[in-house]
Amino acid sequence: MAEPPLLPVLVVGAGVSGLSCGRALADGGQSPTLLERARGVGGRCATRRVNGHALDFGATFLHGRDPDFLAALKAVPATALPFWPREVSGSGLPCQPEAFSHGEWRVAFAEGASALPKHLARGLEVWTLAAAEALEPASGSVRVRLEDGTTVRARTVVVATAAEEAEALLATAPAERELSAATAVLRLSRSEPCLALLAVYPEETAAPTWQLALPERSRILQLASSEGTKRRLPSPAVVYQAHARWSREHAEDRGWPRALLDEAGRVLGPWAAAPRVVEEHRWRYARNGLSAELAAPILLRLNGGGLLGLCGDRFGRGGGVEGAWLSGRTLARRILAEEGG
Repeated sequence: MAEPPLLPVLVVGAGVSGLSCGRALADGGQSPTLLERARGVGGRCATRRVNGHALDFGATFLHGRDPDFLAALKAVPATALPFWPREVSGSGLPCQPEAFSHGEWRVAFAEGASALPKHLARGLEVWTLAAAEALEPASGSVRVRLEDGTTVRARTVVVATAAEEAEALLATAPAERELSAATAVLRLSRSEPCLALLAVYPEETAAPTWQLALPERSRILQLASSEGTKRRLPSPAVVYQAHARWSREHAEDRGWPRALLDEAGRVLGPWAAAPRVVEEHRWRYARNGLSAELAAPILLRLNGGGLLGLCGDRFGRGGGVEGAWLSGRTLARRILAEEGG
């Protein structure tokens, strides 16, 4: 069977880290191809329409302090809401505590958090609904087999997914020292789950006075985001996200949406337990564990001669969306330097 055409770079995963890597590679003269198992790009920078309401149900806002990352945020062609959220109720632990520290810049977009990945993806070749199933070093390249049986081949393959997904993909390749070392590193880094509810309320419901609620004494509800404070919505809408431990314990419990709403009603007020429409989402890999941050992206030259890179938010300082963006950009620079050398 003839080999498939040789691509210069193949990026597995079109979340922010994969898109940042692809964008920097394209700016450096490469022509990357990105594979994304979902229907759209962005990963946890996710915006969904529920009854005509655009709701952010992953990253509710973006933040950082790296000058290049902030410049990238300011270049997004969307309606920026600087320092959202300004009105915060409660002193519970946010998903990213440093988001509210001195020197950190915050922003939300009226069009949704997905505005950033959509901007990064412009001009890039992205194959959606394309899930990578296995990889194998080849002569001067790396082959990647997709779930539909298609095989693609590239001189450089970048894996920009959650650590658990990256580890599973690497496990499909023939054993060699470099891959074993990378797998050992990935095993040090675990992801935390998150159960999220997107709730739309009757028009007569009074909108919350806060933009973000961080309950202090709840072991169930970590945050509530009032999405109507980002954009004009016909009725109040709130996204609820559960604590990681509770999410892990109740991920397979069919009654978790009702339990999360009941907790919202207890800590925020009875109105919160009575939405008109609810949609649920299970984030299996929502954020890094407390000790999951790794020093830098990984770039390996495999026995067959091809390059394999690993990036993601756990490979970037501070994690989160900023860490994902930085890791992808850093890895792209290393690939360009390797190719140029």
